[in-house]
Amino acid sequence: MDYWTQSNENIFVAGHKGWNDKYPENTMEAFRAAAALGVDQIETDVRLTKDGQLVLFHDQTLENLTDGNGRVIDHTLAELKRLRVKGTGVIPTLNELVELFRDYPALTLDMELKESPEENGAAVAVDTCDRVLQLLSDAGLEDRFVVNTWSGQLHEYIYRTYGHRYKQHVYYPQRCLGHCELDPYSYAYCTCVFGVPEGEVTIEDVHDLHRRTGVRIWAGTDAKDEPSVDLAVRMGAELITCNNPDVVLDILRKKNLHR
Repeated sequence: MDYWTQSNENIFVAGHKGWNDKYPENTMEAFRAAAALGVDQIETDVRLTKDGQLVLFHDQTLENLTDGNGRVIDHTLAELKRLRVKGTGVIPTLNELVELFRDYPALTLDMELKESPEENGAAVAVDTCDRVLQLLSDAGLEDRFVVNTWSGQLHEYIYRTYGHRYKQHVYYPQRCLGHCELDPYSYAYCTCVFGVPEGEVTIEDVHDLHRRTGVRIWAGTDAKDEPSVDLAVRMGAELITCNNPDVVLDILRKKNLHR
């Protein structure tokens, strides 16, 4: 099955951290609601626990999003499961999200690796990365996800270790990725180009990047209303990641840009 049928005429919609505007982010409630709404993709963040489990959580520390404190990586899974996300949600594991994907056979996944070499060291970053890729492959999702990180170092580890086995989602302009030894657009499947300061990246820049490298153009969460969605369309975006997938889906469907 070809899961990647997005195009300029059929723009995919990804729920950022699930349905982030309506539900606690990165919770099963947010993921289930986004999937039921009809998104094409779930975007989420993964971190490693003290006891080597994979949990879906954005921040390095717990204070802003839960009633806990300290770093995620310094807590066991059992400890994290006792916390509440924004008062109501529970921190899920990657395995729990995988189970949801069994009910939505066309749904794709954008998996962001939050344990970067710059944040918690290369050993933790690589270990987490390998665990995630192995788990998703074992679950039969190898053809249904892109792997995403803001670290050029970690992207290069993935490419040098696995070649083109996994689709890689990088960022544009290149400065977003930090130090890179390789041209990230030479091996990437897609690049997110939206949300950078106005004037730094032009539509012409993006179109030239696509022509030169063949990398597919995706848009980030600044595409959230009709003017910003129209800009993403002009930039050539084939996918929009958003916090309000209900609104973005409605806009695209009215323009006959989502099937």
